[in-house]
Amino acid sequence: MTSEEYYELIIPYQDAMNLLLGRLDVLNHSLYKEKGSSSRPVHTVYSRIKKHKSLDEKLARGNHDATPSNAREFLQDIAGIRVICYFEQDAYQMIDALKRQNDLIVVNEKDYILHPKPNGYRSYHIILGIPVRYMDVTEYYPVEIQVRTLSMDFWASMEHRINYKQDRSDKEQIQAQLLKFADTLKDMEQSFEMYNENRPILRD
Repeated sequence: MTSEEYYELIIPYQDAMNLLLGRLDVLNHSLYKEKGSSSRPVHTVYSRIKKHKSLDEKLARGNHDATPSNAREFLQDIAGIRVICYFEQDAYQMIDALKRQNDLIVVNEKDYILHPKPNGYRSYHIILGIPVRYMDVTEYYPVEIQVRTLSMDFWASMEHRINYKQDRSDKEQIQAQLLKFADTLKDMEQSFEMYNENRPILRD
């Protein structure tokens, strides 16, 4: 894929991501208003468009030629947003609010909060189809959203820093320790949440 093809490819994905960022901002300052709360569920929001090299490499890993048509067909994370909430309940409230938006399409979702990965990773991944309107035409573009809490994000950042692309002799020991840290952070977060004015709803 040439640089010109790449930059033409990402334009509508950038538009879709910007539309969703605006929606998230509205939800963040309105989600708890009905409860009379001044709290906002979101601590930080990060966004990114997959870089040219990363896009080509991901297509190659899937045995696809690096072409714009293959990128549109096989990649759903060209645009990505990470939403960092304070508590687990805030994360689920935001996810539920997004899924209630009747103009957005849920393409795929994986709940790694309720069902963590074996290594301790916790986050909620959801891919939404975002309607982008150009003149008289509307097209949907996928945006991947990862919703997690501060403690989940801290753990994921540390795990990535320690383990990413490193061939360590003590990898099994470190993975066991990281899993233990994940449980500790979960317990700490639940202890803090006892003082949250927006009391959590118990989930199965």
